[in-house]
Amino acid sequence: VQLQASGGGLVQDGASLRLSCEASGRAYISLYKAAWFRQAPGKERELVASIAWNGRNPYYLDSVKGRFTISRDGAKNTVDLQMVNLKAEDSAVYYCAATSGSHTPWIWGQGTQVTVSS
Repeated sequence: VQLQASGGGLVQDGASLRLSCEASGRAYISLYKAAWFRQAPGKERELVASIAWNGRNPYYLDSVKGRFTISRDGAKNTVDLQMVNLKAEDSAVYYCAATSGSHTPWIWGQGTQVTVSS
């Protein structure tokens, strides 16, 4: 499985961005879960949101609840992260990831930079 992330950018405080992660490769049909992580300079990578590959059971980091929405588009084979009311503390490199099982290592896409200026 290959994951291709897109959609980052430089925005002002309060703006919106939509990140998209496209899965390709023959094994994507057996994926179990997808997620978006982020890593800010000097900080550890953290799980921002995740969703089952069937589009159910979304999870959100407390600090993004009500502002971020993760979704699966089966037709496009993408996992999107809609981010609204962005804050400076949301600035980070965002990574999409997927796994084929609850105890299987994450497969990583490349990062996409999100910078929110205050």
